[in-house]
Amino acid sequence: MKILLLNECSNVHATLAKGLRELGHTVTVVSGGNGWRNYPRDISIVRRSASHLDGIRYIAQLYATLPRLRGYDAVQINNPIFFDIRAERLFAVYNYLRRHNGAMVMGAFGTDYYWVHTCMNDKPLRYSDHNFGDEVRTGPEALVDQREWIGTTKERLNRYIAADCDGIVPCLYEYWACYQPVFPDKTRFIPLPIVMPDNVAVRPHDRLKVFIGIDRDRNVYKGTDIMLRAAQDLLTRYPEQMELQIAESVPFAEYEQMMNDSDVILDQLYSYTPSMNSLLAMSKGIVVIGGGEPENYELINEKELRPIINVQPSYESVYMELEQLLLHPERLPELKRQSIEYVRRHHDYRSVARQYADFYQDLR
Repeated sequence: MKILLLNECSNVHATLAKGLRELGHTVTVVSGGNGWRNYPRDISIVRRSASHLDGIRYIAQLYATLPRLRGYDAVQINNPIFFDIRAERLFAVYNYLRRHNGAMVMGAFGTDYYWVHTCMNDKPLRYSDHNFGDEVRTGPEALVDQREWIGTTKERLNRYIAADCDGIVPCLYEYWACYQPVFPDKTRFIPLPIVMPDNVAVRPHDRLKVFIGIDRDRNVYKGTDIMLRAAQDLLTRYPEQMELQIAESVPFAEYEQMMNDSDVILDQLYSYTPSMNSLLAMSKGIVVIGGGEPENYELINEKELRPIINVQPSYESVYMELEQLLLHPERLPELKRQSIEYVRRHHDYRSVARQYADFYQDLR
């Protein structure tokens, strides 16, 4: 098949493309690299700033590229906002792609109308970016998403694409819980793809090496501020037993290099499911303290492995779980082994690519 992957989120499309190519498919990835993360792509369309002039340049570059985005058997967008232009302009771009290609697939890979609306109203999750139990979150970043996606052109675009496209692929349990009840016939959960490294060592260090990556634009929204505060407080209490490394808004290649020698990563306080960063860490034998709720294991039918140290969305929970690991380092080797096996079973990029290829084929 000839497959087009539009826009990027946490290196998902670049990694998926690698797996699809190894299966013999022709794949083109078009993106701006996901900002400062600078993920790899085949066709680069980058908006340099939010200025009017850069917007005009970006639109000109996009429209010049559109004729090259025709004749594909399957097109997958990562989000309803799949190019860096206003939602009202994307209706025409989507319809152009729809007319000139085969199956259209929308990825549920992040914030969109169905995610925000469902978490605020139906509340299928005990906690999320937009609710704690019955309470709707009203922090600044949550309010920005609510203003952008509820009662706006973005909402209308998301609803239009979701109703029109051939398939919807959530990559996390959370997004599946928001889309599957509304679109049961076209929603298929497919795990995130990870390239497994070779010759991973699982030997812990003399001092527990803890790593945390910070996106300064989403720090409070994703709970990184709470996780960082718990880690810093433990470092003060146990300076001889722990090291803490912080990566703040660095390109992906540098982020990965900084993470490589760690024992533990703190990531995604409000998630039920490990993210791309968590899974990449796990593939290297790094233990995740973050999202690993029972629903995640149930969705992938994992009945044996429990490698993720699941935390509740609070400072106290993060502090307690990390402290227990500091006091009982003998747990690390088995958690590291299970982490590697978990990613190998459920997230190997070739296996995930095969699931995507089968889905695309079913839609043709």
